[in-house]
Amino acid sequence: MVKIDNIELPDFPLLLAPMEDVSDPPFRALCKENGADVVYTEFISSEGLIRDAAKSVMKLDIYEKERPVGIQIFGANLDSMLRSVEIVEKTNPDIIDINFGCPVKKVVSKGAGAGILKDIDLMVKLTEAMVKHTKLPITVKTRLGWDHDSIRIVEVAERLQDVGCKAISIHGRTRAQMYKGDADWKPIAEVKNNPRMHIPVFGNGDVNTPERAKEMRDVYGLDGAMIGRASIGYPWFFNEVKHYFKTGEHLPKPTIAQRTEMARRHLQMSIDWKGEHLGVVETRRHYTNYFKGIPHFKEYRLKMVTSDDPKDVFDTFDEVEKKFGNAMIPEIG
Repeated sequence: MVKIDNIELPDFPLLLAPMEDVSDPPFRALCKENGADVVYTEFISSEGLIRDAAKSVMKLDIYEKERPVGIQIFGANLDSMLRSVEIVEKTNPDIIDINFGCPVKKVVSKGAGAGILKDIDLMVKLTEAMVKHTKLPITVKTRLGWDHDSIRIVEVAERLQDVGCKAISIHGRTRAQMYKGDADWKPIAEVKNNPRMHIPVFGNGDVNTPERAKEMRDVYGLDGAMIGRASIGYPWFFNEVKHYFKTGEHLPKPTIAQRTEMARRHLQMSIDWKGEHLGVVETRRHYTNYFKGIPHFKEYRLKMVTSDDPKDVFDTFDEVEKKFGNAMIPEIG
């Protein structure tokens, strides 16, 4: 069993990573149904929260069926972060996660996200202050370091633990790498193997097949995997990993009918939560993976990602289901 503070999780839990414009309530619900053990919100700006910015506040929406659920916030100003904790507490999440890993320029330029990797003392100070400011467990998501020459993740993780962080998720790249190259899990394993570490250490980055998840567990010895890009448009991934762990075999891939039904549900849930325009636009990024591997699919994908009318998108799903039926797509990973 793995525990984040008093939250009990199964052995080697699978966590849905916080992803901007991806891990919203509709997608979190689908991932939860399909085996995710913990889900996280999109990252939320502490400055946006204290200004009552509509987009930031909307991201606080969480639902009972998602639990355990973590709300992730980012920022670099101590007062703003503490005030945002007070706002987040009112929505009663199970976990508050701090984003010390986002590599995007507009976040980093403000010293937030991965930008704080240039100031480890501030990173530790912010974490300690937030731990003292709430009874909710504080966890951290971060990267190996700012660049290859400044990787101090073993020391950093230990310091975060010592000020009260209850779990740490580490992406196996530096900020300088962004999302290029391969994730390096060896430094994450060094964190886990530090005899002074006793909080869960979760790995993130390139967990894109059940075999890779098993490698993270059995070869690198980590406590769990945080799944990001492999789940976009493919919420089945979590159950596929769990089935592989139990049996050593792969689950059959979802049929076209199952894919269109999941895409249909996803779009409808998004419209119900965000309204028609945003619901249609922000679900588009999932369609490539929902229908990955179908030959001669370009015209259907084009319809899905260019139409602003939900009826047209739903009609396209119907066309796909009618044309391709219950075909299997075995080549999808």
